[in-house]
Order: sequence, then C-alpha cells, then structure tokens
Amino acid sequence: MSDLQKQKATAFRALHHGAHALLLPNVWDVATARIVEDAGYSAIATTSAGVAFTLGYPDGEKISREEMSARVARIAKAVKVPVTADVEAGYGNRPEDAAQTARGVIEAGAVGMNFEDGTEDPAHPLVDLSLQLEKIRAIREAALKTGVLLVLNARTDVYLLQVGDPAKRYDEAVRRLLAFRDAGAECVFAPGLRDTETIRRLVQDVKCPVNILAGPGFPSVPELEKLDVARVSLGSGPMRATLGLVRRMAEELKTSGTYKALEGAPSHAEVNKMLS
Repeated sequence: MSDLQKQKATAFRALHHGAHALLLPNVWDVATARIVEDAGYSAIATTSAGVAFTLGYPDGEKISREEMSARVARIAKAVKVPVTADVEAGYGNRPEDAAQTARGVIEAGAVGMNFEDGTEDPAHPLVDLSLQLEKIRAIREAALKTGVLLVLNARTDVYLLQVGDPAKRYDEAVRRLLAFRDAGAECVFAPGLRDTETIRRLVQDVKCPVNILAGPGFPSVPELEKLDVARVSLGSGPMRATLGLVRRMAEELKTSGTYKALEGAPSHAEVNKMLS
C-alpha cells in the first residue's frame, strides 16, 4: 500500500482525538463525496444503506462485498481526504470473511471501517460476542499485514434493535463495546442512543472515542462535544433526505406544475467542474 494511504490512516486516527468532534455527513457516491469534501470536511464516511439503495438493494447485507468495495474505491479515488467505509457486518459469518472485507476496504483506498454486530435474525439479533471478537481480531491482523493501520469503528446494535430488557440494555452495550475496544477497535459506536445523560455515561465508561449517530431529535453537535463525543455521523439520513427532496419535487411537478423544489441546486456547470 502507498505511503499516502498510510499517512491518511494516521491522519484519520488523529481526527478522533482532536479539540472538536469528527463530523461525518455520510456519502453514497462520488458526487456526494465531492460535495462534502468541497464543503471543507476533513474526512469522508460512506453509508452502506445509502450505497445499497442506489444500486437497488434494501439495507442489511443484500449487496455483495464486491459491489460495496467497488463503490468505496470510486469514492476514495475521487477525493483527497481520508475515507472510512461502512461495510455492515463484514459480509460473512466467519472471521476469515471479516478479514477479507477489511483487505477489500484497504485495497479500495479507504483507511477506516465500520463493523457492526447485528444479524438480521430476529431470534438472534446480535452476533455471539466471542465470535464478534474473533472477527475484530481478524480484521486487525489483516490490516496490519497490509501496513495500513485501519481505523476500526466497532458498532453494537443493542439500542438500534432494542435488544433485550430495557433495564439491562445499557450494561449489555457497555459490555460489548469494552470488549470490542480491547480486541482492537479504536472507536466504538452505539446507534439508536440519543439520551444526553446516557451518552455522557457511555463516553465515561468506555474510555475511548465514541461515535454517535445523529439526526432530527438528537442532541446538537455542540451538546455532543460537551459530552466528549469524539465522532458524529449521519448514517443513511442524508441519502434518505435526498430521496425526500426528489419525492417533493415529483409531487410538486405533478400537482402544481411548478419547480420550487429545484431551487438551491448547484448549476450544471458547477457539478461538471467539480467532477472534472
């Protein structure tokens, strides 16, 4: 791997320990990545759901590893800043599958990786913890062999999927996140968590960078920074918001025959220049 990619990995890692939270409005293609980079962001994160949706798949590992890696590669090639890839649960049940996915992420030019523990199986919503730790260790080992120190953001879906007794949910999330951290994750992620006091407690208990998935109804970035949250991402929110804009545009054209929803769009020449 190139020295430049290794330098990007180091720079991306450092962004998790800066004076301000690392902000990641997730992207799903080259155009959205360039828009975010041109807006002055220091790193780019992909959304697995957003990528899947644009290729005609529902979320939940219905897209193949190869198609996801190909999209990440196009994005990483098009921007100068570090790219971190959301690759769901690693596309396979074995540690070897997770390792192969990590190698694919690095070969695509990315320097970070989101890795979750959801299963899409209502009877067993989370991967067994011991297996998940084997997968994380396999990811770390695979990355070390490439020379690129991949920044792993390990996610638990305890809150997102509302797993188990609500009274025990926090303890289970912390148990899993601490184990992920100790197995080699450098950032941990608990989507679905929005309560300020619980976020504060989690940051204090895990003692490593914490990623919060934000959106309408969540604490603002300044509020999250006061809680020492290291990283704030928007997941598939921006992509779905774009779909909402397209829906409003279509309804407006059909009902009133006007074009107000198109206002604020970058010009054709601007987009052409951005992608040249």
